[in-house]
Amino acid sequence: MPAVHAGAQAFGGAGDAYERGRPTYPADAVAWMAMSLGVDADARVVDLAAGTGKFTRVLSSFAPRLIAVEPLQGMWRHLHAASPELPVVAATAERIPLRNQSVDAVTVAQAFHWFRAEEALGEIRRVLRPGGRLGMVWNRRDQSVPWVAELGRLLDRYERDTPRFAKGLWAKAFESNAPFTPLEERSFRHEQELDLAGLQDRVGSVSFVAALDADEKARVLDEVAGIASGLGERFALPYVTEVFCCSRR
Repeated sequence: MPAVHAGAQAFGGAGDAYERGRPTYPADAVAWMAMSLGVDADARVVDLAAGTGKFTRVLSSFAPRLIAVEPLQGMWRHLHAASPELPVVAATAERIPLRNQSVDAVTVAQAFHWFRAEEALGEIRRVLRPGGRLGMVWNRRDQSVPWVAELGRLLDRYERDTPRFAKGLWAKAFESNAPFTPLEERSFRHEQELDLAGLQDRVGSVSFVAALDADEKARVLDEVAGIASGLGERFALPYVTEVFCCSRR
């Protein structure tokens, strides 16, 4: 298996929960990214760390010449099952098996914070044509909502040194002397309709929860049930979807 961050390897066994419990991406966010990247029917696009294909599937309607790159079979088998016609390559962002200047755009959903950022940006720049574009997107739980903030505090107890979008360390690679232009950013509102089982899958798909032993994971999911106890049979988990785009220098 290609080299993957140790913390991310837990995703290999969490593909089922990830596919059931993770949200898709709002249509306006995907449309803005596609427009910003200049994606059309002729564009050759690479989706890095495609996972189970949550973002890949919605992007493919804009980019029929799409290639998915994902190192973990436990994740990409879901993408392959849902879209068998879509090419899937088992590789990492730091070792992209494509020719120099062979693609028009690269996308990354929910994953850039896991990359060895400078190394990955060098590879992304290598495969992009001159003027090619990079787009990144994250669904971020909206912790201005009290019960979502409580859920966040529960997860914070287990995160340790796990790379996370909210820590912002990933963005340092785009500071001065980066091989890409400054990031352009847009935010979009999003909601995911869930029941308790769906929320438990959502939490169970978090890398550091998936890595827990069975007893400790069961305790976490019991706490999730307590947090959700007053929300009704079905409820909405709110997100802010953050989209970033830039160009190859």
